[in-house]
Amino acid sequence: MIKRLFSKQPTMMVGIDIGAHSVKAVLLSQHNGMCKVEAFAVEPMIKGAMSDREIQDIEAVGNVLSKIRKKIPRSIKHAAAAVSGSTVISKVIFMDVSLTDAELESQIEVEADTLIPYPLNEVSIDFEKLDVNESDPSRVNVLLSAARTESVEVRVSALDNGGFSAKVIDIESYALSRAAELCWSQLPDDAEKKVVAMVDIGATMTLLSIIENGKTVYTRDQAFGGDQYTRSILSYYNKSYDDAELAKVSGDLPPNYTFEVLAPFQTMLLQQVRRGIQMYLTSSGKDAVDYIIISGGTVLIEGIDKLLIDELGIHTVVANPFNAMELAPAIDREQLNRYASQLMVASGLALRSFSPWHI
Repeated sequence: MIKRLFSKQPTMMVGIDIGAHSVKAVLLSQHNGMCKVEAFAVEPMIKGAMSDREIQDIEAVGNVLSKIRKKIPRSIKHAAAAVSGSTVISKVIFMDVSLTDAELESQIEVEADTLIPYPLNEVSIDFEKLDVNESDPSRVNVLLSAARTESVEVRVSALDNGGFSAKVIDIESYALSRAAELCWSQLPDDAEKKVVAMVDIGATMTLLSIIENGKTVYTRDQAFGGDQYTRSILSYYNKSYDDAELAKVSGDLPPNYTFEVLAPFQTMLLQQVRRGIQMYLTSSGKDAVDYIIISGGTVLIEGIDKLLIDELGIHTVVANPFNAMELAPAIDREQLNRYASQLMVASGLALRSFSPWHI
């Protein structure tokens, strides 16, 4: 039997993004198709608890999640989290259009050995029917996703230790794509019909998701993030890691830092984004990306959006998924806006409460 990565049962749950530097959580409600922020939380991750997007210390991560738990209404028990990194596989395969979900599952089980480059007893697999193949109407496009079962299980255990019940383990790049719908108001009116690149630049990982006509068509994880900027500050100015992190956010650095540290990092960041977009364009045959939405803690560095506009010539905005949302009375909008760009993945996970789709 295929071990499910996802759940189809709709239930209100908190989206929890377990990152290398912090854990972010968002709880959304929905009324007449409009989302409302009921709660959010951001807690720093304990050093050494995460490495290369994998949980190394379940108890330590559970302790951080316990702090998140105190900031989420007690009535909400279920959570959605996500996996990412080199051990996560997503690919579109082509199957007979007449097969039911049960028949698809059986067929994928038979063919899984040739589709997944890991022993099947070590992976969790799920799939989702997409649309009929344009080139061959007798075939249907099916999104197949797989992750190491160990990666899934440690997140389930960490959530359990933190007082949550894992309802969904998703894939980060698809959670990021899902949050795009919350940012359309920041873009021109035609955005939903255009090619939009979602770029989430975290501490150690950059996620790229390409959306065409509202559908995710390409994803890529890149081992690059704000940590490289922090370590440059640490190296140049002989600061501790914590002091370097603080200086990065506050801008409390010598005047020459712009040339010694910031400019080289901006060049690397630009190269990463350009390379990711170029790989998509090459594989898809498209001519260009129309818009870019950037998110993650690293985009708090002043001028990242302007850099991409100037160098790539693409309309770029910093994500604020809560821009058009109502807030619960207890939430401070100014505080929420400070964290907004970092809460995209968590928001995409929170949206799983309202939709039965897999991705």
